Amino acid sequence: MWAVIRNRLLMLVLVIFGVSCITFLMSNVIPGDPARMVVGVKASAETYQRVREQMGLNDPLYMQYLHYMKGLFTGDLGTSLRTQQPVLEDLVSYFPATLELVLCSFAVAIIVGVAIGVLTAVKANTVWDHLGRIFSFSGVSLPVFWSGLMVIILFYGVLGWLPASERIDLFVEPPPTITGLYMVDSLLTGNMEALHSTVLHLILPGSILALAHVSAITRQIRASMLDVLQQDYIKTARANGISAGLLIVRYALRNALMPTVTIIGLSIGSLLGGAVITETIFNWPGVGKYVVDSIGYLDFPAIMGFTILIAIGYVLINLIVDLLYLALDPQIRE
Repeated sequence: MWAVIRNRLLMLVLVIFGVSCITFLMSNVIPGDPARMVVGVKASAETYQRVREQMGLNDPLYMQYLHYMKGLFTGDLGTSLRTQQPVLEDLVSYFPATLELVLCSFAVAIIVGVAIGVLTAVKANTVWDHLGRIFSFSGVSLPVFWSGLMVIILFYGVLGWLPASERIDLFVEPPPTITGLYMVDSLLTGNMEALHSTVLHLILPGSILALAHVSAITRQIRASMLDVLQQDYIKTARANGISAGLLIVRYALRNALMPTVTIIGLSIGSLLGGAVITETIFNWPGVGKYVVDSIGYLDFPAIMGFTILIAIGYVLINLIVDLLYLALDPQIRE
């Protein structure tokens, strides 16, 4: 286990280097002048040149990159051109909203995906199986921006059942910040009004963000369950009179989860990336919307900070997936 952790942490360093290098080069290839965005089009030439000098834009490209990497490994991601705040502080302030959205979406994807996957495998070639496969294909095929707009029109515009933006109602006071997650903070402080409003605001964006991943998990669980249910030990257990529920949950599902762990792990990383579109559609105040606003402002430090955050998340998620493999399969530990 320690060898796995060590290897993943070494990979993290390489990933950060590679991602930062590619992102830095792309940021400098894209047409645009951050200094001009800061001073405005009416600023004098002297002011413009002074700001370029302060931002280090007159230095050679390799020197700019070395300065950035030096700051990166000391926890300095630069200063946002749009907010004039350190990028790390911006990411820390916006990340709890994204984390809450991703965790809720992940829980929905796991519970619904595994349940439908098991049902369609046990009821193979029946109407339940066909409905489950239709649901899976539709979830993958529908683009997030379209399905998001459709649920806003239906549940907010037509029915008026659910809110369509923000984390909490304007007339409800947010809970005191403890973890930054409104649901957790509301429970810890006993603020049921804030909890109710937070849950309602999470339903639409959380469901849309989870939809595509529910489909992927459903298909993987179904395929794995169909394979496991044909194994000899399952037939022997069934012949010995073990109940169907115990057979499915204790014997079949445990082994079917092994190949699904990778899909589930990658889903978390995809949820972080997919939050960019979802947060923009639902005006969710997380790092996804933060980076979209930064792109329009050519805020390269914020864009690079977000990219590195996602890269670190992917590596850590892969580490957790490897550790789960060790926990689920005793043969790997030997």
